[in-house]
Amino acid sequence: MDHPPLRVKVVCADGEVWKGEAINIIVRTTEGDIGLLPGHEAFLAALAPCAAQIITSDGVREVIACDGGFVSLDEDGHVSIITQYATRSEEISVDQAHRDLEELRKEINSSERTDDDFFVIQDLTHRLHLAQAQLAAARVVGKKEA
Repeated sequence: MDHPPLRVKVVCADGEVWKGEAINIIVRTTEGDIGLLPGHEAFLAALAPCAAQIITSDGVREVIACDGGFVSLDEDGHVSIITQYATRSEEISVDQAHRDLEELRKEINSSERTDDDFFVIQDLTHRLHLAQAQLAAARVVGKKEA
């Protein structure tokens, strides 16, 4: 049985990042990686920070760094990837992501932290996941030094 392509929308706090038709989507959920194909049953899951891969109807691979969030697929083939942060791989600066990652690791591992810094550490960890997702997306598309 042939199914029409998935209709995909990737949305973050700043607005729509990508929209189009796809024949395959690969994302990392909190339970592990999953692939969504046309005809897949309805689905909802929490996203882990990842490099979401979208294979378009014309065979182009779009890669989007996501910091977590949710992915849903309804019975009509509409896929929504909803995240606080998302950026397309071609917009990622590998050098900046490496610098951010190094700075955040140093700050997280700082011995000057106290138990009262829970929210600060949580924010730093979230930003660390963003940098890791950017580097993962850059690696998927073969950017140098990712």
